Amino acid sequence: MKRALFMAAALLGTSLSLASPALAKTAYDGVWVFDDTPPTPGVTMMEVTSRGGRIEGKVTTKWYGPVEMINPRVENGELKFEARNLNDKEHLTRPWSVALEDGQAHLKGRIWETDVDSKGRRGKAAEAKARAFQFAALPPLGAPIPSPLAATPPMGWSSWNKFAEHIDDKTVRAMADAMVSSGLRDAGYLYVNIDDGWQGKRDANGVLQPNAKFPDMKALTDYVHSKGLKIGIYSSQGPRTCAGFEGSYGHVKTDARTFADWGFDYLKYDLCSGEWFYDDADTVKRSYYEMGAALQATGREFIFSLCEYGRFDVGSWGRDVGGQLWRTTGDITDDYPTMAKIGFDKNGKPEWAGPHGWNDPDMLEVGNGGMSPDEYRTHMTLWAMSAAPLMMGHDLRETDAATLAMLTNRRVIAVDQDAKGVQGKAVRKVGSMEVWAKPLANGQVALALFNRGDTAASLALTPADAALATVSQVENLWTGAKSSRLPSSYTVPPRGAVMLTLK
Repeated sequence: MKRALFMAAALLGTSLSLASPALAKTAYDGVWVFDDTPPTPGVTMMEVTSRGGRIEGKVTTKWYGPVEMINPRVENGELKFEARNLNDKEHLTRPWSVALEDGQAHLKGRIWETDVDSKGRRGKAAEAKARAFQFAALPPLGAPIPSPLAATPPMGWSSWNKFAEHIDDKTVRAMADAMVSSGLRDAGYLYVNIDDGWQGKRDANGVLQPNAKFPDMKALTDYVHSKGLKIGIYSSQGPRTCAGFEGSYGHVKTDARTFADWGFDYLKYDLCSGEWFYDDADTVKRSYYEMGAALQATGREFIFSLCEYGRFDVGSWGRDVGGQLWRTTGDITDDYPTMAKIGFDKNGKPEWAGPHGWNDPDMLEVGNGGMSPDEYRTHMTLWAMSAAPLMMGHDLRETDAATLAMLTNRRVIAVDQDAKGVQGKAVRKVGSMEVWAKPLANGQVALALFNRGDTAASLALTPADAALATVSQVENLWTGAKSSRLPSSYTVPPRGAVMLTLK
């Protein structure tokens, strides 16, 4: 039999091998392990098999689990393939390559915003088993989760815009102190929220521990509560958070219990890395429902903030999964074009908003210094007219008098916090000018006049803008001035705003 195979191979002009050419392996076949690779996306292993000229493979990462190779092939001695890409409609896949160098596999590629350039060694079956990604099953959607919380949009402070992942216990305590001493707490700002960057590792029982910057979470929540404030925390339904820390994937119930035991009152739940696993409406809804149900099961009241960037009409189902607010866009940044695009054009459908559920255009940038006073006044006016959560994002210890006056203007806050819970919207646009209206619970109407242009502009407001026949009182909410009628016109500075109530 061996002699027959030998002769057949010779007749076909193939290698003198006892193996069939159709079953020949590539030089890349097998397990390759990566011991020293950057944490993002955390490549741990590559597996390649080939049969009958067909190559299959995957690259396992800590962020996204197994990344399947698309159209793998060997070209000019290198293994080439494409990999699925995230969040980039212009590059739904990205090219990757593997070259053999001194017995190692040199892997190069790009996934979302991260370049991969790592070298791996040949591994054994036991190493592959140890490094295999552990998938977590999603539960089905259950009955809608009712909530008595957030009758008006939540107000407070969050660490991300100023401190990103560089946040610690001392800073959180300082923010709580500043909330009280500045009068911000008494103006309605109640939540002190820790965003990404607090997480350490899981213990032997899978319980997530804080990192060294947060030595005692229970002591921290007790301190914030002692100030008459509430406190929030952050996680992701993926294996890794946006900053690369430990996420809640596979540990949802445990994490909810941990957050409750520590004494937290608020959870921001971010889709980072989870979007690799939950990429359609059904799985995204179920991933948020999983945490919403887990929070409810703790018996502790949590504000549940859904951060999935407005995908799949989140406002139409956010309440059902236990959410009281849901992000409508990607991240805000401290510049007028980004803020204006979000506030004017990207903040969800007004019919989604109302008591116990709010469209969230992201945190406030007021006080961070990237915009002019007029631009920040537009920012604050837009968020208040939109019934948006008011989550400050600057260093509260450095709040100057003008910023404090803007953030604590009780007339403006009252519009945001109005019990009717209507999200205002544009009712008229003339050139660079926009007129927005928001009906209030006391029968009055809030009007805002925005100038989106780069030069000053004037426009007359009328009772019809507020759906009123006549007007008996006009109050300018930024200045406090009152009159019995509307003036002939308002002149608004570039990128500025006027905010009124009419009755």
